[in-house]
Amino acid sequence: MHFEEPDLEAVSLAAIMAALSDPVRVAIVRELAVRGESSCGACDVGVSKATRSHHFKVLREAGLTRTRAEGTHRLVALRRDEVESRFPGLLVAVLAAAEAEAGLTAVPA
Repeated sequence: MHFEEPDLEAVSLAAIMAALSDPVRVAIVRELAVRGESSCGACDVGVSKATRSHHFKVLREAGLTRTRAEGTHRLVALRRDEVESRFPGLLVAVLAAAEAEAGLTAVPA
């Protein structure tokens, strides 16, 4: 199964920021930054399965994540290196701010 993921060169900063404007999506990005590639169900962000799926779709369509099928599971990974190349420092800043807001230690870069 193939999932539509944009070429990051075609993604605008506004699209990335819009995807990151929701606290649930920021929580998902934080989870993926810590865990690495994970199944969608592994990210417990306190919303229903359908809502979680919607948030994963928004992140994928914005170019922030990559999704691949493995059997009946959908594995999602943060496109950290690609996003860093296109928007240097953006994810580091977003993750640091999210961690500070949550009162936690920084996520490894």
